[in-house]
Amino acid sequence: MRRAAGPTRFSRRAWTVLGIVILTLICALWIYPFLWLASASLKSPLEIFSKGLNLVPDALNWQNYQRAWGTAGFGIYLLNTALITVGTVALVIFHTSLSGYVLGRYDFIGRRFVIGVIVGTFVIPIGMGLIPVVDLTQRMGLLNSRIGVTLALAGSGHAAAILLYTGFFRQLPKELEEAAIIDGAGVFEVFRTIMLPLAGPVTATVAVLTFLAAWNSFLLPLVLTFGSPDKRTLAVGMLAFVGTNETDWPGMAAAAMIALLPVITFFFFVQRYFVEGVAGAVKS
Repeated sequence: MRRAAGPTRFSRRAWTVLGIVILTLICALWIYPFLWLASASLKSPLEIFSKGLNLVPDALNWQNYQRAWGTAGFGIYLLNTALITVGTVALVIFHTSLSGYVLGRYDFIGRRFVIGVIVGTFVIPIGMGLIPVVDLTQRMGLLNSRIGVTLALAGSGHAAAILLYTGFFRQLPKELEEAAIIDGAGVFEVFRTIMLPLAGPVTATVAVLTFLAAWNSFLLPLVLTFGSPDKRTLAVGMLAFVGTNETDWPGMAAAAMIALLPVITFFFFVQRYFVEGVAGAVKS
């Protein structure tokens, strides 16, 4: 019996080492595109493709970042993106939490039909709503403005966020709001002071998902700011590096790094809330 324990222990260690090696290789493959992008942002135009998979540039060309920030105007693009993203996240949390509260806490005729319509919006392509959104934005006098882009991004379905809030509010005990109503609180006050604070993990998840979607959005900001380049976002600003006969790949890589760093920083600080929110939503 003692002789059999040796190979078994060795086998477990071998499988553990093999698993670590496989996971390390997968992580390396996963992170390599980001490292290549960071390396490309410091290379010369001739070097960027001639060195193949090499990640070490011959010389650090920091002027790529100077060109992206100054000449291409990524400073104003970063400001536009930050304002639009913050406004979009706030509006999405406001209207999806209210929708999820009504659908999760109240049983009314047509509730299941409404939820079915919301789920059905998952399969509708974004391009189908482009013309009505542009026409409505123009009629409101908000074309070529940051407010117009913010309302357009926040006004779409956001079905996943509504369903997350609906599932969370559905599982809360009714005694919570009944006690508040007995104390004289109205429906909106119950939602604002009791229900919404309890939904903190879900709100963090919705904030992260909406932040990423709004920050990287391209089609709507492009169309809605077509006549006003100074109102463009970072994703749309990438077009500044695409010329008729050539493309400034190092400048585009530097611009991509400028656009990525705030997203990575934001996710680094809220990743714990994001994981807790997704786990709680799945559990509910």
